[in-house]
Amino acid sequence: MGDTNISHMAAAYTEMQESLPAGKLDHYMDNYDMDYGIPPDEIPDTTQGQAFFVATIVIGVVLVCIMLVCGLGNFIFIATLTRYKKLRNLTNLLIANLAISDFIVAVVCCPFLVDYYVVKQLSWNHGLVLCASVNYLRTVSLYVSTNALLAIAVDRYMAIVHPLRPRMKYQTAYCLITGVWIVPILISVPSAYFASETMYPQGGTTPTTHKVFCAQIWPVDQQAYYRSYFLFVFAVEFVGPVIVMAMCYTQISRELWFKNVPGFQTEQIRKRLRCRRKTVMVLIGILTAYILCWAPYYGFTILRDFHPTLISRQKNSLVAFYIIECIAMSNSMINTFCFVSVKNNTVKHLKKIVLLRWRSTYAPSKTVDEMDMRTSSMPVTEEIECIHLR
Repeated sequence: MGDTNISHMAAAYTEMQESLPAGKLDHYMDNYDMDYGIPPDEIPDTTQGQAFFVATIVIGVVLVCIMLVCGLGNFIFIATLTRYKKLRNLTNLLIANLAISDFIVAVVCCPFLVDYYVVKQLSWNHGLVLCASVNYLRTVSLYVSTNALLAIAVDRYMAIVHPLRPRMKYQTAYCLITGVWIVPILISVPSAYFASETMYPQGGTTPTTHKVFCAQIWPVDQQAYYRSYFLFVFAVEFVGPVIVMAMCYTQISRELWFKNVPGFQTEQIRKRLRCRRKTVMVLIGILTAYILCWAPYYGFTILRDFHPTLISRQKNSLVAFYIIECIAMSNSMINTFCFVSVKNNTVKHLKKIVLLRWRSTYAPSKTVDEMDMRTSSMPVTEEIECIHLR
């Protein structure tokens, strides 16, 4: 779903315009808006064959894992952040935006995607409103995640490379977080506006058998606008952030690995340096995973929309795109594992919450707040600072 069949109909339209009379051309354009530029009865059914069967299994496993990992993991992190004010530093607030966007996709979008891809095998029967909503939420989530990762990289750069400069105030941080959401909300509007339900015949069956294709489809006469819009989004939400993040982490690596610290290094300073290096290594790994997951998606989309004749007639091109799309979506699981489970130690804080509830049940004379004060009075060690990515 998503950006599938996103408007490379210009080449198909040109082919049909040259080979068919006007009446038949209108007939094909009205009844079959797919990408291949050939009559419907000659289109291979992509839902048949071993390739689609394997793709269905892969897609189903990935989507279920996203629902479990991102749904549960991000919920725990958000609940923990809500419960403990001491965890609400700037970096964790930025991570919270990442967690919220991934949680929405896991809980709201993925069940519909499982039904669309696996159960109904590329047939949508939930109506146009939900089709547009799922497309829109997925697009917003992607761009929010990208912007949050960019903001985290800039925050780490300012904290490590320019430690003497004053840190960002909370008012400025809230404005930054607002921008993390406002920009994706605005630039994702076309994904909802151009979402449509396209009825298409199922190859090799009777003409009355059909499926409903849910996708973002731009009109043929607006191809130039679509391509301009896609290149703008590609530059603003992928190329630009990747370049900025790479530059930030390059400068941070030079600061931590190739620059001598003046003065005598105590054990505490060396421990803090090791902690920061470990944190930066995790962040570089997250950036690498982001590039490896999303670069094939953007690359395939560029090839499909700007050079459609290279892949449009391949039987399994649509199946290949679905696999690439699932690989891109799996990036949210990597973010959850790295940010939520590893760096913020949410399982530890979840056990603390459960322990407090258990104690409040068997020790009614003590209030939960009193026990929370006792258990939260632990000293803030360098480990906590490392967990907070500071």
